Amino acid sequence: MTHHHAESPLGFSTAAVHAGQDFDPTTGAVVPPVHFSSTYAQDGIGGLRGGYEYGRAANPTRSSLQTQLAAAEGGGHAFSFASGLAAEDALIRGVMRPGQRIVMGNDAYGGSYRLIDRIHGNWGIANTPLDLSDHDAVAAALDADDATVLWVETPSNPLMAITDIAALAEIAHSRSALLVVDNTFATPYLQRPLSLGADAVVHSTTKYIGGHSDVVGGAVVLGSDAAADDLAEQVGFQQFAVGAVSGPLDAYLTTRGLKTLGVRMDRHCSNAQAIAEHLVDHPAVDRVLYPGLSDHPGHELAKAQMRGFGGMVSVQLRGGNPRRGRSPRAPGCSSWPSRWAASSR
Repeated sequence: MTHHHAESPLGFSTAAVHAGQDFDPTTGAVVPPVHFSSTYAQDGIGGLRGGYEYGRAANPTRSSLQTQLAAAEGGGHAFSFASGLAAEDALIRGVMRPGQRIVMGNDAYGGSYRLIDRIHGNWGIANTPLDLSDHDAVAAALDADDATVLWVETPSNPLMAITDIAALAEIAHSRSALLVVDNTFATPYLQRPLSLGADAVVHSTTKYIGGHSDVVGGAVVLGSDAAADDLAEQVGFQQFAVGAVSGPLDAYLTTRGLKTLGVRMDRHCSNAQAIAEHLVDHPAVDRVLYPGLSDHPGHELAKAQMRGFGGMVSVQLRGGNPRRGRSPRAPGCSSWPSRWAASSR
């Protein structure tokens, strides 16, 4: 299988274990302590010790996680938030202004669409949902004067669509638009959007990065060039000024989960492949949506831009409710609560 990762799986896992995880200089503890302090003593006025002053602005445990997240994605900046949606919100408010538009997939995660359409929409940010595999349609939508962000989720939730990150990066950048990739389902172990041209990566770290169903969190990861430095200032200001930060215990639990991401994703991929192949012939199943199946429309593209096919499998059942209420969030999916749509980030 071909992929665009610069390092081996050993290199990824080594970075995940060690980045931002220096041993405690006082005791030698190889796991850094969890810092619960809200306030930090100063050496005189403005004399901050290590840059720490107040827990909303910075916390050593959160700083360690952010270093670890940046290393995992091959980026230069990372920001940890209280949830995936809080991370997305900070990025959108940092890079967009009222009167601008987001072009996004028509099968995007329901919570992301709700945030963009019902929250940011009320503050003057428009959105255009469309099929991201139609590159001509994407280019035409980005030709609009107000289109400033292209929002990609690959594999998508829940229809497992695969989107060509490198191709859409070229289309977006030729029109001075930013490419944002939601990498939650793939994880940085399987896919590195920044190396394929993305300007920003977002995660619900609640899922695979946390990995143990005991912590909610989110992240924004940016590159390491001058443009990324400018974006980092905007996102960092949102993190500080709005304050939707991850708490120290949440950050620690996420750090612990990220250390084992590589070995867990290997098992997730092998298990999902076996389950998908088993379900193909199941009498209750009309269609299995998994990019590891050779007949999946995104199979070859997934082989090219991912290290593995992931652990998420969707199915379409025979004899279920007829498709109704098609929405930009997920065509054909009518099982979400109508009031809130999906809310698992």
